[in-house]
Amino acid sequence: MTSVFPFSIQSEKDFQTIALKLFKEQIQYNSVYKEFCSYLNIREQEVQTLNEIPFLPIEFFKTHQVKTKEFTPEMTFLSSGTTGQQQSRHYVKDLRVYEDSFIHTFEEAYGSIEDYVILGLLPSYLEREGSSLVYMVDHFIKKSKFKESGFYLDEIEQLSETLQKIDDAGHKVLLIGVSFALLDLVENKKFQLKHSIVMETGGMKGRRKEMIRKELHAVLSKGFGVKNIHSEYGMTELLSQAYSQGQSKFQCPHHMKIMIRDTEDPFHYLSFGSTGGINVIDLANFNSCPFIATQDLGKQINDTEFEILGRFDQSDIRGCNLLVL
Repeated sequence: MTSVFPFSIQSEKDFQTIALKLFKEQIQYNSVYKEFCSYLNIREQEVQTLNEIPFLPIEFFKTHQVKTKEFTPEMTFLSSGTTGQQQSRHYVKDLRVYEDSFIHTFEEAYGSIEDYVILGLLPSYLEREGSSLVYMVDHFIKKSKFKESGFYLDEIEQLSETLQKIDDAGHKVLLIGVSFALLDLVENKKFQLKHSIVMETGGMKGRRKEMIRKELHAVLSKGFGVKNIHSEYGMTELLSQAYSQGQSKFQCPHHMKIMIRDTEDPFHYLSFGSTGGINVIDLANFNSCPFIATQDLGKQINDTEFEILGRFDQSDIRGCNLLVL
């Protein structure tokens, strides 16, 4: 199998070429994906466009080992979820690929990680094992050149003082947190931030009543004194993320693509503005599966932006950005 490092993609043609190459490798070397395609009567030679590629339902990560060829994983990431829910497992062959992906994606959107003070407010994730989000933020903290960077669990007062002090000093800050913890923070103290990015990763994790994203962002925007609340869209089963810098409009990096499928016909894709299921092509995920049919609902706004609208009924509440609008 040919290794693919897709972070230098410059055009749609490059993306399609690599995606179709990865499809051919997947159908040959990924036993779960190969069997899935066989049930659909998909033949390798018949797939010539992105629209013809089958997308593996994300639920397979709960019941199967989704790997391209056999390997001993360097790490296994586990999805979050309430007690009794079956967790997804993502077997990561090479953590360097994940690191390259999230560094490239963040810096494409925000600039060098080194220039930010990274404050992680992720109590529900820190309290369990195998979080891909904690791994990413921990790597950001280590790459930051500021000693104030770090995780915060219950140190709300210390976090409040650090955040306001660094912002007042004119340094760039990334405060990345789970929704309920960010709400806890602004209930205890009000801020007027001028140099900080506040980024929510979604989810109340059973700690609070779920809120629509528009309401959540209004409360957080007022509490932190910022115009926009940023968001991260990622999940255990992928190695790439999309970011929103405001108004809940997400953008993918060049090695990731969103396609909106008809909820009744998985091979029919919808035009801009139509609501359907979100399919993700993550070219960095070549050691697992780059073609994932999620349980998220959304719509494509234009060629580069998309919106998350919620989740399918009966799907587990797990992962990042699970607010239902």
